[in-house]
Amino acid sequence: MSLTINVIKDKVLSDNYFILRNVTYEIAKGDAPPIRHIREVYDRGNGATILLYNRHKKTVVLTRQFRIATWMNGNTEGTLIEACAGLLDDDEPEICARKEAIEETGFQVGEVEKVYELYMSPGGVTELISFFFAEYTDAQRANAGGGVEDEDIDVLEIPFAQAMEMIKTGEIRDGKTVILLQLLAMRNIMS
Repeated sequence: MSLTINVIKDKVLSDNYFILRNVTYEIAKGDAPPIRHIREVYDRGNGATILLYNRHKKTVVLTRQFRIATWMNGNTEGTLIEACAGLLDDDEPEICARKEAIEETGFQVGEVEKVYELYMSPGGVTELISFFFAEYTDAQRANAGGGVEDEDIDVLEIPFAQAMEMIKTGEIRDGKTVILLQLLAMRNIMS
């Protein structure tokens, strides 16, 4: 089915940190008459996330940090437990994933596996996230991690079974992290 999209207005509402746009467009399917929509679209760039796992210890490395948006939406502590992640800036996704792993967790990973590229909130956010796995060993620990500049990140090495239970209890509720942990479970790597 062919879609015809005609942008009527594209107005930048804010470019303080990322770009928030108000877009008016018409969309038509095939020969049907166009339907007009008005949407706000948040362009924060693309990102990468990586889940570190150790099949011998049956552990994963996650991070915990404050996320203002979750706090504003009822997360009373404001912290989330997550796989490490970051924005691409000018990097390729794999380079970004490796960089975030060393900065946030302190692990200099070897081989990485790209598993997905997913839009996480396509109703209003442009971000496309590349998902990666990497196996780690204690010998790959290069530093304590914790992030750079204004980041305040706790590094958590958690038994895989406990991480899966933390999804059930709601202690882990970051979408990208849940997806990666569930995919790792489906692969039976940690059993």
